Amino acid sequence: MEESTQLTDIDKIDAEILDRLQRDGRLSNAKLAEQLALSETPCWRRVKRLEEQGVIEGYQVMLNRRKLGFGVMAFVQLSFTQHSEESTAAFDKIIQANPNVLACHNTTGEADFLLQVVARDLDDYSRFVETVLRRLPFVSSIRSNLSLREMKASNRLPVTDVSSA
Repeated sequence: MEESTQLTDIDKIDAEILDRLQRDGRLSNAKLAEQLALSETPCWRRVKRLEEQGVIEGYQVMLNRRKLGFGVMAFVQLSFTQHSEESTAAFDKIIQANPNVLACHNTTGEADFLLQVVARDLDDYSRFVETVLRRLPFVSSIRSNLSLREMKASNRLPVTDVSSA
């Protein structure tokens, strides 16, 4: 379940911490404190508070999908015939377990869900459609859009716009 509570106590220093950690999650506390002209203990306390509040959910490395052999990026729109709690729970379980699905959003508009999917090549993507998507219960429509060229890919949020001070 996605939490919609917005924090209002993000000041400019917190926003700078978040921005710098988004750019380099391996940044040491000492280096971060130095860049922000803070001493290490207050900097560490701020980062720890942001982690405890759930603003910082974790740290991860960004991988080059193409260098790892994932040449196909697809955006898949799924429409369902039934919208029961049970069918949604079954769908959620299948999607969560599939590593090829990078993101899944319940959306407004013509489709019920939008998936971001990676595959090694078109044959691999075709197998994914046949063995995963077409076997999903209550799916009435599958519409795939393949990315021809990735012009921007980021999960960095514009945190400098959220500070309250």
